[in-house]
Amino acid sequence: QVQLVESGGGLVQPGGSLSLSCAASGTNFGINAMGWFRQAPGKQRELVAAITSRGITNYAASVRGRFTISRDNAQNTIYLQMNSLKPEDTAVYYCNAVAYKTLVQLVTYWGQGTQVTVSS
Repeated sequence: QVQLVESGGGLVQPGGSLSLSCAASGTNFGINAMGWFRQAPGKQRELVAAITSRGITNYAASVRGRFTISRDNAQNTIYLQMNSLKPEDTAVYYCNAVAYKTLVQLVTYWGQGTQVTVSS
């Protein structure tokens, strides 16, 4: 069973910056990809950014150029640097990891979520 522990988040003014981190533990066969999703009130959960073990990344169009995802494979930790934050970035941010249950099976795990609020 993989555990994901998130940290960071909080309240920031528009135009400000925040960083999130997510550490994974309990993996036996390693983690394939990790990422961040977010869910605003009344909206569906959406992908923000993801990164593979080889460092391949993808971003939602709404955050590209403002957010940067990075990964420390040795620590099974990912980071999300969020710059130029906008009120519409306000949401609960969830860490996500796709881990190997066996050598040929993948399972998705979720963190507990951390609140990011962008407001003046």
